[in-house]
Amino acid sequence: MSSLQFHNDLDRLIDVLPDKVRRYITYEKMEDVIEIVLDIGRTPEIRHAGGKIEYLGDEFVVEDDINYITCRLQEFTSDNRSGIPGTLHRISAIRNRQGKIIGLTCRIGRVVTGTIACIKDICLMNKSILFLGRPGVGKTTKLREISRLVADELAKRVVIVDTSNEIAGDGDTPHPAIGHARRMQVTQPEFQKDIMIEAVENHTPEVIVVDEIGTEAEAQAARTIAERGVMLIATAHGNSLENLIKNPTLSDLVGGIQSVTLGDDEAKRRASQKTVLEREKQPTFDVVIEILDRNTLAVYKDTAEAVDYILRGWPIRPEIRKVDKTYETPQKEEPKLSDIPKEIDKLEKKIEHNTDSLKFSFSREKYVEDIKTSFKKIYLYAVSRTIVEKVIERLDLNAEVTRSIEDADIVIAHKNFAKGGAKVLSVANDYRLQIFYVKTNSMAQIQKVLKEALDIVETSETLCGYYDDAERALDEAKAAINKILAGEKDVELTPQNQHIRKLQHELVEQHNLESKSIGEGNNRHLKIVGGKDFHQ
Repeated sequence: MSSLQFHNDLDRLIDVLPDKVRRYITYEKMEDVIEIVLDIGRTPEIRHAGGKIEYLGDEFVVEDDINYITCRLQEFTSDNRSGIPGTLHRISAIRNRQGKIIGLTCRIGRVVTGTIACIKDICLMNKSILFLGRPGVGKTTKLREISRLVADELAKRVVIVDTSNEIAGDGDTPHPAIGHARRMQVTQPEFQKDIMIEAVENHTPEVIVVDEIGTEAEAQAARTIAERGVMLIATAHGNSLENLIKNPTLSDLVGGIQSVTLGDDEAKRRASQKTVLEREKQPTFDVVIEILDRNTLAVYKDTAEAVDYILRGWPIRPEIRKVDKTYETPQKEEPKLSDIPKEIDKLEKKIEHNTDSLKFSFSREKYVEDIKTSFKKIYLYAVSRTIVEKVIERLDLNAEVTRSIEDADIVIAHKNFAKGGAKVLSVANDYRLQIFYVKTNSMAQIQKVLKEALDIVETSETLCGYYDDAERALDEAKAAINKILAGEKDVELTPQNQHIRKLQHELVEQHNLESKSIGEGNNRHLKIVGGKDFHQ
């Protein structure tokens, strides 16, 4: 929104406010304001985006002030909302038990551009998109901008089902922020599902935009729209995809959940219980986007796959996108005529290979292989970077340590410092990162946790055996060290290969003791002694 447009819209709001509030409001002060709050018996206040609250004067709001505002507004609907024609501002009422208005929340509506630049490639894929996020993170703002993008740049027929007039503003003429998209108003919130269906039946849209799908009937209406081949862009109540899956009212948006009893062989193959949860049908929305904050989005490009992974308890991480960056999907070349037989052959092989009897089949073996071959970036919190890098180097792990939590695939944190690092771990949770905890900064403990974090157990029996041998050898070395510290002169360990002996040497060195390798061939092993005795 241009500065002039914002000032014009703000003037329309200021005009309905009483003088005791109006005289404290300036354009500069309102740049980052979310809402103006007036409650009877309290001082008027404005709330800024960063959480700051500013009080306007020292006079209390009285009944006459509330009446002054309501007399200049359109009648409130059943959901206690009203607006100012031609603007995006929304005024919501708080009533007492007798139905009398005793408080008003004037939410500032503004057009913010550039908020969907980072997901523009997804919006152009002609797939249905569902936005999730807590109130105030900008879901409606993104719907408004996507409506304009699809209607103007892609020249598609877009119809907005505008329940509370939040997307296109109050009045008979939609706000210019939605471009050439059309808007259907909803008289009462409970009629939203009917208007959604009416929009499809009467106005031949290619795209329908809906804000706040919140009931089972609306979820069913959304499925009906999607099944008719119409692209659907909507928001829903819920902070994350996991929350939506657990919500019985809205889980149908992502395919619905059903309980399935597996046969003995299948349960054994999956290494799971016989009764499991599975996705019931294809999701209504192809893509789910979680709005973590105003500048960070978590994108699940394949809703069906994401839901299946979550239900199986497998780790899945969305693609994190930042508002101030642009992302482009590589353009696939159109197949040449000579390529068609090859493509058909690939398709036939794919069909023949998919012989799994499950309704939605996933290969655990394939998943484990992907984990094995994929490169992992590890973020450390209160864990020794030196030891982690040594373990990665000596055991040739497909991983590296990163200093940025945004780039990380997994987090390894020290359990004793978890409470102090609540903010870091909270960010990790927001980014849907798996967090693994070490109890101590010892080589053995870090190695054990790295094995768990990288799923080594499930990918290579040879490596697993090696890791287990190394852990046992390090435990033996630790017990020997304790004996030396308790007064024993020296302790000899069982024979080990060169790599494991090197790990034992390093462990001994960490305890300010000394060791040497003795014996020949397969009998070569460590002898640990106190530093003083070693040189005598």
